[in-house]
Amino acid sequence: QVQLVESGGGLVQAGGSLRLSCAASGRTFRTYRMGWFRQAPGKDREFVAGIWWSGGTAYYADSVKGRFTISRDNAKSTVYLQMNSLKPEDTAVYYCAADVTGRQYVYWGQGTQVTVSS
Repeated sequence: QVQLVESGGGLVQAGGSLRLSCAASGRTFRTYRMGWFRQAPGKDREFVAGIWWSGGTAYYADSVKGRFTISRDNAKSTVYLQMNSLKPEDTAVYYCAADVTGRQYVYWGQGTQVTVSS
């Protein structure tokens, strides 16, 4: 079992920045990669960014490339999402997820709300 707790969400004006954190606990040594997803009202959950725990290779959705940066701190079992140049369309609940199988995200956090005002 892996437990994930997100923090750092809030209200920000368009063009502003936020940094989300996701602290993992439990059997984290089996984690292959961590990811961030988001779900806006009335929309499906979508992938935002992911990072392989070993090596740190990151990948992003086209909609956030150049604005968001995912990083990890292995010692703290924490993954971050630095979000810059935020847009109103970035408004959503952001979820952290862990892949312990090498094939799919299995564990999910409770989510943190990000609201970007225009």
